[in-house]
Amino acid sequence: MPLLEISVVPVGTSMASFSSFVSDAVRLIEQKGLNYQVTPTATVIEGDIDQLMETAREIHRQAVANGINRVITNITIDDRTDKQLDLKQQVDIVQQSLH
Repeated sequence: MPLLEISVVPVGTSMASFSSFVSDAVRLIEQKGLNYQVTPTATVIEGDIDQLMETAREIHRQAVANGINRVITNITIDDRTDKQLDLKQQVDIVQQSLH
């Protein structure tokens, strides 16, 4: 299943923190019933490629709708076709290799 990493950076706000934007994005992801993992710099979402693209679009638009004049959204898609891929498995593989 494809993974999409997304980070949204509001530019020109009066606050240095943007955790409220992350919270808004996570609420949207949860409403869609998608698996996700928040990291310190981005959020990774697991799902069908069409779901992921629509979710990324909605997250970006949500930030703009919150009155931000400039929003930079970065996405990375990991879509492996030769074998099954999921969020938990990717993390587990790395953790196992450390022990």
